[in-house]
Amino acid sequence: MDICPKCGLPKEACICETLAKEKQRIQIQLAKKKYGKIVTVISGIEDKSIDLEKIAKQLKSELACGGTVKKGKIELQGEHMRQVKEKLLKMGFSAEAIK
Repeated sequence: MDICPKCGLPKEACICETLAKEKQRIQIQLAKKKYGKIVTVISGIEDKSIDLEKIAKQLKSELACGGTVKKGKIELQGEHMRQVKEKLLKMGFSAEAIK
């Protein structure tokens, strides 16, 4: 049985990621890229215990769009501000943390 080094609980019952999600200050904004393309940029997720790649992959599949993770920010192709907020709330982030 593996034990989490941070919280001391077994890996199955680890609460580190849940606690880290509640402490984040996430910003969702739109940006224009080359040729007038719109991208949704999610920034402010900074804790090491949160896997940005996993979150980006889940958002891309649920929103049916492309995207990437660059410099600690998730970029999604298209205008998805409202949907992203709803998806992040379902993932366990607190409503007060998302702007």
